Amino acid sequence: MMRYAVVIEKAASNYSGYVPDLPGCVATGATVEAVECELRDAIRFHVEGLKADGLPVPEATTVVEFVEA
Repeated sequence: MMRYAVVIEKAASNYSGYVPDLPGCVATGATVEAVECELRDAIRFHVEGLKADGLPVPEATTVVEFVEA
């Protein structure tokens, strides 16, 4: 199992998320929880597609930190 960092942002009327280490791997949903669920599926689908096409699967390299300012 791979573990990727995800970014979830509030949009005008929903939430959207993406995976920095997997360009093009995105999802949207009505709630943060919905986006998390959709991103799990999107990551699996994205990785399966890369493997099916004989392409390398990027390793998770993004570092996530919170900074107080």
